[in-house]
Amino acid sequence: MKFLGNVLATIIGLFVFCMLFFFGIIFIGAIFGGDSEGVTVKEDSVIQLDLKNINYDFAGKYEDPWVTVFSDNAKVGVIDIIHAIKVAKTDSDIKGISILNQESSLGMAQSKELRDALEDFKKSGKFVLSYANVYSQKAYYINSVANTVYLNPVGEMEFKGLSSEVMFYKDLQEKSGIKMEVIRHGKYKSAVEPFLENEMSPANREQVTALLNSIWSSVTSDISKSRNISVQGLNEIADGLLARTPEMAKAAKMIDVIAYEDVYHNDIKKRLKVAADKEYNKISIIDYTKKVLTTSETVEGENQIAIIYAQGEIQSGEGDVNTIGEGSMRRSLQEARENKKVKAIVLRVDSPGGSALTSDLIWREVELTKKVKPVVVSMGNYAASGGYYIACNASKIFAENNTITGSIGVFGILPNFSELSSRIGIHVEQVNTNKNSAGYSPFVPLDEKFKEVTLEGVEHIYKTFVNHVAEGRKMTFEQVDAIAQGRVWSGSEAIKIGLVDKIGGLDAAIKEAALLSKTKNYSTQNYPEYKKDFNDMLSGLPFMKTKESFIQEIGEENYKLMQKVKKMQSQKGIQALMPFEISIQ
Repeated sequence: MKFLGNVLATIIGLFVFCMLFFFGIIFIGAIFGGDSEGVTVKEDSVIQLDLKNINYDFAGKYEDPWVTVFSDNAKVGVIDIIHAIKVAKTDSDIKGISILNQESSLGMAQSKELRDALEDFKKSGKFVLSYANVYSQKAYYINSVANTVYLNPVGEMEFKGLSSEVMFYKDLQEKSGIKMEVIRHGKYKSAVEPFLENEMSPANREQVTALLNSIWSSVTSDISKSRNISVQGLNEIADGLLARTPEMAKAAKMIDVIAYEDVYHNDIKKRLKVAADKEYNKISIIDYTKKVLTTSETVEGENQIAIIYAQGEIQSGEGDVNTIGEGSMRRSLQEARENKKVKAIVLRVDSPGGSALTSDLIWREVELTKKVKPVVVSMGNYAASGGYYIACNASKIFAENNTITGSIGVFGILPNFSELSSRIGIHVEQVNTNKNSAGYSPFVPLDEKFKEVTLEGVEHIYKTFVNHVAEGRKMTFEQVDAIAQGRVWSGSEAIKIGLVDKIGGLDAAIKEAALLSKTKNYSTQNYPEYKKDFNDMLSGLPFMKTKESFIQEIGEENYKLMQKVKKMQSQKGIQALMPFEISIQ
């Protein structure tokens, strides 16, 4: 036995040594091999705008360098990309931007800010060209800003308007015996509607219709300006699917050139005056952005504007680039509040909401901070429900026209398996010392007393939420309640009803923060720095799969379904969460 123990110990020791050696080599390579300062921008270069691996506004900072090295992202965020495009506008080595077969998972507000940066880049006289084999509707929204839009001769274009699809599970619950017990406040809180009905309520249909129409109006307005096609004309094209083929798209003036990719590259060479048999200089937007981040000079002076990124669902704990946790958010607000160099704070919110308790903890920290220095909110793709909760008391609130916000309402969902367990022969009995000592069990029908107490909690949080909004927006409880009830609004609608102050992106919010704090010369400082260690990162095994490789293995639809199940499992306590998911293509 001792011999076998020694052999086992030796094997484990060798395994640990090999793992440490393997990680050590990767770590050293990541540090010394990924030196962005070694990237050279050649004369007459063209930036290739590949956004496939860009998801977040903020790519994240971590205290532990191991987490940074192995984090599953491109280590630059959307905001970094936009900043790099602004630098490229005045960079004499950069002559243009090429958007080639662009793939991205950016939201509509992110797409709007990127599009605005490209529009501004063109004002320098430099070109933006676009080529695709297939244009999805969302990709075309960004690509339509180009000076010239190319499409493959056997390609296609999707331009048909916006749509939202909701699945309902009432009959499934009755057939399966698995019931979702719902406790809510807000007639528009349709996150729970699929468990109660088999079709959309009039209230839900009203809000979804208004939201889609508002976002579509923003999209068509931008495309109209770039392509010189009236909004009415764009709607006629969408209604008749009049841009579905390359020939139809060109006839409708949605594109400029029908050609293969080699023609596209030859046209770029002509613009750069490069011989047809020579290659022109290219640099990826990721490399260029990293170069800008490591070489750009900061503004002289001691003044700073802190930008605190709150992105993802709101959950308890530390949080990371995917989730908003009270740990990192409260710490960041406290650090910025106590730092004498920081003159104002911009809170960048991109969240559909989540835990009501965590939202309130972050709201309180914003309230304390606002008493010391200005706090300006910049809303991204979403700032809904809990996302609006943490924003509502800011000094000023900015949103894009197509930001999704509001959803002031709360709910609770309790899965109940009592009917299913009874059908398959599982029976449950309880023994209690007091009337309410058992609490909630998913294997026993929902007790009316428990339901009453839980509804009381939901109502309390709803009233607290509405009161916070009323105080922050200088409105009465009744005024907020009238536009609350869980209803979702677009940014352009929200400004009309007082939930938002101004339309604009992150840059506009930063300028407002500087104005409110009377700060002229300043640099920006990004927060938070997440306290995640290597063990936290490894907790996501099996075995260190990247998101892309995992999706490829199980399929994108299965991955999305898995993520939804994972989110539902993590939604503990009363939720201030956006009423539905919307994916705009």
